[in-house]
Amino acid sequence: MFNDKSILITGGTGSFGKQLVKSLLNRYQPRKIIVYSRDELKQYEMAQEFNSPVMRYFIGDVRDRDRLRLAFRDVDFVIHAAALKQIPAAEYNPMECIKTNIHGANNVIDVAIEQEVEKVIALSTDKAVNPINLYGATKLAADKLFVAANNIVGERKTRFSVVRYGNVVGSRGSVVPLFQKLIREKAPEIPVTDPRMTRFWITLQQAVDLVLKSLQRMQGGEIYIPKLPSMKMTDLAEALAPGVPIKIVGIRPGEKLHEAMFSAESSHLAIEFDDHYIIKPTIQYTHTVDYTCNALGEKGIPAPEGFEYSSDTNIEWLTGFQLLDMLKQ
Repeated sequence: MFNDKSILITGGTGSFGKQLVKSLLNRYQPRKIIVYSRDELKQYEMAQEFNSPVMRYFIGDVRDRDRLRLAFRDVDFVIHAAALKQIPAAEYNPMECIKTNIHGANNVIDVAIEQEVEKVIALSTDKAVNPINLYGATKLAADKLFVAANNIVGERKTRFSVVRYGNVVGSRGSVVPLFQKLIREKAPEIPVTDPRMTRFWITLQQAVDLVLKSLQRMQGGEIYIPKLPSMKMTDLAEALAPGVPIKIVGIRPGEKLHEAMFSAESSHLAIEFDDHYIIKPTIQYTHTVDYTCNALGEKGIPAPEGFEYSSDTNIEWLTGFQLLDMLKQ
């Protein structure tokens, strides 16, 4: 599917973008891979590692519609990973978060339709489910924009979907690098906000594979949610630093005890497949889609009424050894 195709990644210099570029170059023969981001230093550093003739580095901001218009010319697939993600920064600078995460998402949609991009897939987060902070609220709004975009394409071919997943083991901003840093510095204790706290976990490669597979599966309008293992944060700390005391420091502003990938209120829209769920659109499109059978012919069944996919009630749990194995990967 990706051979001889032009693929653009917004926010492509992040952890996800780098792993995605690596996977595309190793597995396929794309015509072009465009990294679109606003940090010229990160682009320069990335270009030293990924210098294939198919690579293009395009400095630009998703807030800039004209710049997006230039970058999207002759692009087949767009993977929208650009976002402001730091929860405290969003609380202190709300309009900046809105400009990037909502207005920027809308720019990506409008330009993709105008330039007749074939498929657009946007990265979301568990924080978009019942959001309690501004970052989560902006990602919920962005999810709604991408889902609704399928109803305004008219006769054009562009389709939009969303991928939502939990914490990425070892990525920038995750708690794992923080714990590892404290361990290296021989800290006397490991801080955990609440002993009840649980989280979903996914490796960076699993996240990339999910997005690439979702691009193949998508028909437009779905929110893809992988089936992931959960882990208690106290177990995580014990696995990384066995024998080091845990200090309970209290839940931070905007932080949840548990993660939910979709709520009970959305269960009537959820369809379960072997290794993932999808959430169907709440709106009716002008075109008819059977979401119980995806573009690869995989078949799903409706999720139970009232079911909530949450990290505390999950049926799959990580052991400390499994987490360490994920880190090695």
